Amino acid sequence: MYIDTTKRLIIRRQSISLTEPTVEWQKIQVERKESYSKIELVNDLIRQAKNLQREIDLIRTKLEKAEQGGYTNDLLAEIFKQSKELANG
Repeated sequence: MYIDTTKRLIIRRQSISLTEPTVEWQKIQVERKESYSKIELVNDLIRQAKNLQREIDLIRTKLEKAEQGGYTNDLLAEIFKQSKELANG
């Protein structure tokens, strides 16, 4: 474990095992310059998964709130527009 002084993060080393197809895909991404390194690629995928989970949690919360709030007379298109606006901040 060491501290990255530029970002003030504690970085821990971990070992993971990947299937051969995943290793090959990872290698291709780095070769194509889609990512600078294998670890950067893994960290980026984890960030994407975390962002997706936050979106899922937001939608789940909205659905639960809607279920408790009853019915609406709004049109589907209007509901969709409002949801997109909320999701985009």
